[in-house]
Amino acid sequence: MQMRRPLLLYDTTLRDGMQREGLSVSVDEKVRIAVRLAELGVHLLEGGFPSSNPKDAEFFRRLEQVDLGDMVVAAFGMTRPAKVRADEDAGLVALAAGWTPLVTLVGKTWELHVKKVLRVGREENLHMIYESVDFLRRQGKRVFYDAEHFFDAYLHDPEYAMECLRTAVEAGAEAVCLCDTNGAALPFQVSEVVAEVVKALGEACRVGIHTHNDAGCAVANSLVAVAQGADVVQGTINGYGERCGNADLCSIIPALKLKMGIDCISLENLERLTDTARFVAELCNVAPDPHQPYVGRNAFAHKGGMHVAAVERDPSTFEHIDPRLVGNTPHVLVSELSGRATIKQRIRELGYPGHDEKELIERILARVKEKEYEGYHYEAADASFELLLRAEMGLQVELFRLESFRIIVEKRADGETTSEATVKVHVGGERLIETAEGNGPVNALDKALRLAIQRKYPRVHDIHLVNYSVRILDEDKGTAAKTRVLLDSSDGHENWGSVGVSVNVVEASWQALVDSICYGLLKAGEDAQTPGPAEAGDEGRGYRAPGDSESGRGVQGGAGAAGV
Repeated sequence: MQMRRPLLLYDTTLRDGMQREGLSVSVDEKVRIAVRLAELGVHLLEGGFPSSNPKDAEFFRRLEQVDLGDMVVAAFGMTRPAKVRADEDAGLVALAAGWTPLVTLVGKTWELHVKKVLRVGREENLHMIYESVDFLRRQGKRVFYDAEHFFDAYLHDPEYAMECLRTAVEAGAEAVCLCDTNGAALPFQVSEVVAEVVKALGEACRVGIHTHNDAGCAVANSLVAVAQGADVVQGTINGYGERCGNADLCSIIPALKLKMGIDCISLENLERLTDTARFVAELCNVAPDPHQPYVGRNAFAHKGGMHVAAVERDPSTFEHIDPRLVGNTPHVLVSELSGRATIKQRIRELGYPGHDEKELIERILARVKEKEYEGYHYEAADASFELLLRAEMGLQVELFRLESFRIIVEKRADGETTSEATVKVHVGGERLIETAEGNGPVNALDKALRLAIQRKYPRVHDIHLVNYSVRILDEDKGTAAKTRVLLDSSDGHENWGSVGVSVNVVEASWQALVDSICYGLLKAGEDAQTPGPAEAGDEGRGYRAPGDSESGRGVQGGAGAAGV
């Protein structure tokens, strides 16, 4: 598509995105996110309102010293209050004194807000818009005007909504951004309105789009706006934002680049998209959505046997783009529905030999189906599956051997509950005993295990939990029911899943926890102790738990819980 002007990507993760419930990052983390967005090729970064709080003030001070390449930083503010001169408004004065070359001002366009929120007349609102933009322009600032609730305003009174935009342009605004603040607009409505605005104002200024996802249309609304001539797209990484979130730049960018032919970033930078999405999620302490388009772990995952076979012949049969273009990778989900093609493809993906060995494939397939019948869930536990795979191929090695663990939970009269875990393990012939307290039995167990193995495996500190979920598998048995624990873990670069199943929730958690740690250490290249194939029935765990039968059967669970 031929654009009148080069399209600008405007990121507001650090301002609008931070309005998501529970989201908060430090100044250091905000700076790191800004640098990563600059590396991605984002053109404009909205950092927040420098004078609104000490954190934002410090962030802007720090950011001034950081090399962000060609990325332009915008400070955010609002039009002057009623009955206050622009040059006497503390907010506008602070924005004018700041170092950022660009200021984005939000103002009212919907009469409902003019009357009930600002409590002023229509003309006064226009004066507030004009004088605020004009003041900043006279102070040498570039100004973008965010027309809040624009689509609701246009539906109610299109003439007044347009008058607000024209006022901002006449005062010197470089761009007017049409905001679907309530997230209520649908794509056909956005398309019609943007076309009218571009027709009326397109020669005088840029037209931007800022959408929210309350109706599930934020990305679609952004794309149709661009199709109608909008040339500034505002959004956030991973769609973070208030309520249902903002338009997700991780979906918008590849759609613009790969499907609409708009050269918004380079192909080299596009390959950083998945890594950027996961990096931001990590710093925000939000578990990445595995089903997120383009960048989610399962965005190019295949489960059904027929799908896997088709993808093996030609990936385009079930993949709408080459995953590598956005830095993602295809993979096969292993489950009870898996066929031989699924197992072969998964072995090939992981880089192991033997994907053409029929006997091995059949043995692994039978093992997977047996374990899933018991309650394991490997499509969400790639780490546990790879450890099972290594066990069946005789490739596991013992990282440590469990002797025992014990947990004490104490409920006190003052209402406080504490948990204490003691873990006894053998590492390289050395018997180690560690005790730790936690806010629950699993947390205490996790801490004690890490203390026990940290001297031999210091990289265990890089592995941390990002999600923990428990599911009851046979609810009719009440408190005696079998439980499945799924863990998502991360080393700050990649995420992986592990699984455990037991009638004891702590034991199920132990299985998943140890799979997670062993897989993370294996990825990190930690030296193993004593390589060797698993004994028959050993579950691939690389150890024999106390009280096991002579068959060598370890604690029930997924492969590799204490050895890989």
